[in-house]
Amino acid sequence: MISLTISIFLVDDKLQSSSLTTLFLLLASLPVFFFLFNPILRWLIQHHLLKFSSSSSSHYGPPTYPLIGCLISFYKNRYRLLDWYTGLLSESPTHTIIVHRFGAPRNIITANPKNVEYILKTNFNNFPKGKPFREILGDFLGCGIFNVDGDLWCTQRKLASHEFTNKCLKNYISNTLEKEVKKRLLPILELSSNYKVLDLQDLLRRFAFDTICKFSIGLDPGCLDPSLPISPLEKSFDLASEISAKRATAPLFVIWKIKRALRVGSEKQLSEAIKHVHESVSNIIRSKRLMKKQLNNNEGEVDNEMRDLDLLTRLILDGHDEKMILDMVISFMMAGRDSTSAAMTWLFWLLSKHPNVERELMKEVNKFDEKLLDYEVLKEMIFLKACILESMRLYPPVAWDSKHAVNHDVLPDGTTIRKGDRVTYFPYGMGRMEKLWGKNRFEFRPDRWLLVNEMPDSNPNPNPNPNKEFVNHEEEYLKNVCPYKYPVFQAGPRMCLGKEMAFIQMKYVVASVLRRFKVKPVSLEEPVFVPFLTAQMAGGFRVRVQPRERKWN
Repeated sequence: MISLTISIFLVDDKLQSSSLTTLFLLLASLPVFFFLFNPILRWLIQHHLLKFSSSSSSHYGPPTYPLIGCLISFYKNRYRLLDWYTGLLSESPTHTIIVHRFGAPRNIITANPKNVEYILKTNFNNFPKGKPFREILGDFLGCGIFNVDGDLWCTQRKLASHEFTNKCLKNYISNTLEKEVKKRLLPILELSSNYKVLDLQDLLRRFAFDTICKFSIGLDPGCLDPSLPISPLEKSFDLASEISAKRATAPLFVIWKIKRALRVGSEKQLSEAIKHVHESVSNIIRSKRLMKKQLNNNEGEVDNEMRDLDLLTRLILDGHDEKMILDMVISFMMAGRDSTSAAMTWLFWLLSKHPNVERELMKEVNKFDEKLLDYEVLKEMIFLKACILESMRLYPPVAWDSKHAVNHDVLPDGTTIRKGDRVTYFPYGMGRMEKLWGKNRFEFRPDRWLLVNEMPDSNPNPNPNPNKEFVNHEEEYLKNVCPYKYPVFQAGPRMCLGKEMAFIQMKYVVASVLRRFKVKPVSLEEPVFVPFLTAQMAGGFRVRVQPRERKWN
């Protein structure tokens, strides 16, 4: 039993001294003790000699024992936490549960939109990311925008907001997105068509990494070609994201903290991956600074021209210190790569399983001239956006997000919050609540987002008069769903700044791929949804692509 527990908590760590081994044996023996006495605990409960609770009689949650909390059930469900939490939330009348386990802060998990609004908007200042969150991701993200609160967050958000204007989005389509899709992504799919099996998830992640690197640091890593090895920078990003995410779901937080202090096992791997990411990005920053110095003798308009290039250049030109630039750029790279690629991966899988939806989507895609896929045309693809929204309802790129209470509080449903509690809103579970989405909540139904059954007739040039204000038909044909019912992009003051950019990128890629190819999964089994920092499809998405006729029949 001792050796089994050590393998669980140490994974493949190879300790280098007998003293370290003894230390870990003692730590590992603690949960073993409770697991050995699990039958005794159950007998005592059955005979009313020992009581458990969910922290209070009025709140639902997993079975909770004295001292160890819900460690036993958490351990048993550690590989299916999403569905376990969803089931518990479905049984709770308020769609809120309390999870209290040994070695971790009390966690209030909610799928109640009123609670989500209270956390993300009404009492926003009482629910920052908090020190525990920064501790988990601080080594990787530092003081980047996704990992900080207060004035530093406000400053970075204001800086980042300048990257997502309509002008920037239009430049992004023409200068980056169009070239990456037409010159790299589509030719690769063409070479793979009919016979070769490829991992579409991996391909889309490489694509997203290339585009976000061009957008954020002005660097083309050239990752998209599957015949080339994964770039060291991308590989380090993958490893750092995965291990950082596993910290948050570790049965005992103390284990990873000790491993980090001793620099062994996965924490040693994490340290090395983070070091490589930071050194790589720092070298790019220094190169950009050198370029700026070399241009200082030129006319002022050179700097103005550089401001249209990438986020990193603009941050340098604005005079920000290297640490802030480093943390901010790394956060952008992580979010821009993983979220959109995850959403597109699941959408392609869902469309392959629902040919009727794919047919409707192809009718819309084929209405538009592919040579005119600009900002205005992409905004006209209403049914495509409905498909994306519905896909992310079932498989959100970020399955859950946590804050930490600064002071005692009470949520709208009556749940008591203590100072220091972890408070988690749960998009994955919310997309599966019958009260929110009806009895067909598990079905892929893009029409649930539509106000009308028929889409508007397309116009190859929906805004022929450039002096006339563009009319966005999304408000006319798509339901305006409450963001606290559908917090896929967060909501309130921390609403995702890149939301519009994400939709533009996903629409462009999905429309371009589907116009030419039919995507067929190799396996008939339903993929496994893995919630790292952003969601992934376990084992990748192995597919074959077949050339599609130019017009859908």
